[in-house]
Amino acid sequence: MPVTPSPPEQPGPVGPATQSPVAHLAATQSPVAHLAAALRRERDRAGLSLTELARRAGIAKSTLSQLEAGNGNPSVETVWALGVALGIPFSRLIEPPSPAVHVIRAGDGPRLRSDQADFTGTLLSPGSSHVRRDIYLIELEPGVGREAQPHIPGSVEHLVVAAGRMRTGPASDPVELGPGDYIAFAGDAPHRYEALTPGTFAVLVMEHP
Repeated sequence: MPVTPSPPEQPGPVGPATQSPVAHLAATQSPVAHLAAALRRERDRAGLSLTELARRAGIAKSTLSQLEAGNGNPSVETVWALGVALGIPFSRLIEPPSPAVHVIRAGDGPRLRSDQADFTGTLLSPGSSHVRRDIYLIELEPGVGREAQPHIPGSVEHLVVAAGRMRTGPASDPVELGPGDYIAFAGDAPHRYEALTPGTFAVLVMEHP
């Protein structure tokens, strides 16, 4: 789902943001500081050095150092690679603690953009130790599809198309979907997302073991 993150709870339909351009991380949500703290916390928990975590995630040590210092604009691929390397859901790295009633207006929320494609993920609701799922809104446009690497073992993706048309599923056998169509597939194997029409967006539920 997978960087997504990844949304919109208000009367009326939920849709993609109207403002442009889309930043790698929405500044109004200040997710970079939370990401920095979460990376340090989870790396300490896993007992990994900066060098070892960077190696496992396949990123430069200097990049990881910058992120832990609260600098940089990481892509969804970078954050997801770090989550896999740490053995935790993507959401644990980007979602700050939420109040009892949590509203995210359309176009708001911690948003990460792909380096590969015109793809943005907004995290709507993170899971917990008792609720092993994350909910995202994903927005994508026609062009190059996003090839997603496997997430943590046992992950399953559940996706419902809200608008437009897209092709998604296992990298070897993606399925074409339209509004209202639902698909579930293994998230711990290579998979892809490709928009077939402009303005495509979908709700993605990431189920963790």
